Parts: sequence; structure tokens; C-alpha cells
Amino acid sequence: MDYMEQALSLARLALGQVSPNPAVGAVIVSHDEVVGQGYTQPPGCPHAEVVALNQAGERARGGVMYVTLEPCCHRGRTPPCTRAIITAGITEVHLAMLDPNPLVSGRGQEELEGEDIRTHVGEHEAEAKQINEAYAKFITTGMPFVTVKFAISMDGKIATKSGDSKWISGEAARKQVHNLRYTTDCIMAGVNTVLVDDPQLTARSCGGRGGTARAQPLRVIVDSKGRTPLTARVFSQPGKTLLALGRVVKPEEKIAFAQAGAELLELPSAEGRVDLEKLLEVLGQQEITSVLVEGGGILLGSLFDGGLVDKVIAFIAPIIIGGKEAKTAAGGKGVDKVVDSLKLERVSVEKLGEDLMVCGYASAKPQQQE
Repeated sequence: MDYMEQALSLARLALGQVSPNPAVGAVIVSHDEVVGQGYTQPPGCPHAEVVALNQAGERARGGVMYVTLEPCCHRGRTPPCTRAIITAGITEVHLAMLDPNPLVSGRGQEELEGEDIRTHVGEHEAEAKQINEAYAKFITTGMPFVTVKFAISMDGKIATKSGDSKWISGEAARKQVHNLRYTTDCIMAGVNTVLVDDPQLTARSCGGRGGTARAQPLRVIVDSKGRTPLTARVFSQPGKTLLALGRVVKPEEKIAFAQAGAELLELPSAEGRVDLEKLLEVLGQQEITSVLVEGGGILLGSLFDGGLVDKVIAFIAPIIIGGKEAKTAAGGKGVDKVVDSLKLERVSVEKLGEDLMVCGYASAKPQQQE
């Protein structure tokens, strides 16, 4: 049995529910039998290693632990996991990856080895890094990991010329979107998306049950001029909605938005638009580690123009919409030459029903050509 793969499966169960902590899974094996397993609980609650140790009890002594991230060796909201592992009598620990947190970053491994516990690093490292890609960026930069998601026709349209977009992608792709929402801290959309589609921006049919998931991501509406209607559905859904404005709000507006259920954030604006880099900095200060951006084209284009995107997920449907006035996924300024385009790396393609899901990571911002 691949015990590290089992630990990775456990780690995925914690995604979207434990930020700003990493999503970690742990499995304890004794005499070829799994005697304890667990994954990270919400902040302030036990980490994966401690959950597994508690389940194993005395059977952990002399056992082997498989954990997807290097155990913490410092006291945060909870005591260090390294001490719990040492006290429990574990004799060998397999680490999928070292912790990018500067407070740990190899020190956890050193502490275990200092107590004569054998360690092994690197099993399924690529999968482990993908699970905690948002945590890795946040813990080293203080900024959230930004994923842009859109659904397009084969001719690159996100809606018809009349604005209709229901539904470009099929049922399997839409279900995948709810999975993405469930595993992120924040869903971001532009005000035009709210005005045209009036979306709920919630994670539904996830978390092992139907309906609305137990912990909803923060909803952020980027609204430079404060045009979001008080009746918008984002204000009446479970969870919180933050309205990011690019202007000073009048006292009576503050009262009205507060009564509707909105939290307001007044930000500086550049060229009449919300300063998106500043918005992401503020979200990072609120310990938001991941942001899923769902549109529209103006917002996506501005993020691409600013070099603020880490990952792109495009759902491509086998339909042709046509129409020169029909909107495309990314507006903004764009580039003058193809050679200056944003390049995607580590690209993967998956078939979902009749649609294709294409994922890729933004490369370093290209140098402008002379």
C-alpha cells in the first residue's frame, strides 16, 4: 500500500477549511497496519500529526509516520508537532516535502533526527506541493495565491453578444467549479458579473453532502464606483461578502450596505479602477491564502495586466458562439506582440463531460522586447 498517497488523500480533505494553516494529512503504520490517520483541523485545533497520534494511542510507539508536510517545530496556536511525535515513540517519519515556512524549513526534520528518528524526504513531493501551493506563496510573501477561472466557447467567447452565458460549460465542469470554490478561501468577481448574472458565488454540493458547504469562502466584489445593487444575491448567502470600492463611501451608503449584509473596503483607485494589488495585500493581511477569480473580463484583464495571476483554469466547451461584440475572457490592455504574451507552464488537460479543463501556471513576467 502507498501510505503517502493515503496521506495526500487525507490532506485534500482539509483544503479550504484550515487556512492560514497548510492542509496536511498523516498516516501511522505499525507492523504493516494503519493504526492512526488524520488531517489538519481548523486553526487552533490539532494538526494532522496529532490527530493521527491520538487515534493510534500506544500503538504509535515504534511505528512509522507518513506526513505530507514537514511537522512544525514551533509553538503557534498549538504546540509543536515534532515534540508530540518524539513523545509518542515514532521511530521513522516520511515527509513528502519540507515546510516553506521560514520558522520551520528543515528545522522540524533536524529536531526529529536529533532524537534518532529516521527521516525520508520527497515521496510524492510534486503532489504535496500542489496541495499547498497557496500556503507556500502566502507563508513566504504574505500575498494570496490567485487563480483565474473562466468558461469559454471554442472561439474564445464567455457570453453571447446579448450577454447570455448560461450555460457555456456542462454539468461536470460546473460541479468542478464548486469543488474549486470549496477548496479556496475567497471568491472574487467584478461588479459587471453581479449586474448581469446576479450569482450566488457559493460552494454547493461539496464537503460530502448536498446543498451549501459547511464553510463558505469569503466573497469579494470589485466595484470601483459602488454600483452593486443592495438586492444582489451575494449579500443573502451564507458567509461574508466584502465590497471593494475605489471611492469614498457616503455615510448613508455605509448604512445601506451594512443593512444589506456587506462589509466595505475603500481602496485607492488607479485610472478609475480599484487598486488590485492593494486589495490582494489587504486580503493577505486578513490571512486569506487563496483567491479564485471568476470574472468578468475587465477584472481578469486588469489582473493579467498587473502580473497578479498565479494559475489559470479554463473550461473549453465544444460550441461556437461567434459575434464580434461577444465578450472574451480577458479584457484589459493586453500586449502588442505575441512574444510578450503571458506564458503558462506545467499545463495539464482533463476531459470533463464534453468540455476540456486546461490548467496552467503563470510564468515569470516576460521581459519587454527592444
